[in-house]
Amino acid sequence: MAKKSMVEREKKREALVKKFAAKRAALAEVVRNQDLPMEERFKASLKLAELPRNSSATRLHNRCQLTGRPHAYYRKLKLSRIMLRELGSNGKIPGLVKSSW
Repeated sequence: MAKKSMVEREKKREALVKKFAAKRAALAEVVRNQDLPMEERFKASLKLAELPRNSSATRLHNRCQLTGRPHAYYRKLKLSRIMLRELGSNGKIPGLVKSSW
């Protein structure tokens, strides 16, 4: 099990990303628009830099929904390999059959 503080920090980042997504996208669009004057684009880039660091989507890290484990994460199921194996063995994941011989 991951430290509770790390899981909570990740949840806080997810909330910030969601909150500032529209504002970030709008400012990034202004910065990328080559038709606008350089001054306006520069002001937009400064405003983009003033936004909270953790509101950037690149700061997010995939974690297992059950344990918070950051490594060996399956995106499709949002689980770590350990939980995938355990739930698969118990028959809790539809369509997944864990082989044993």
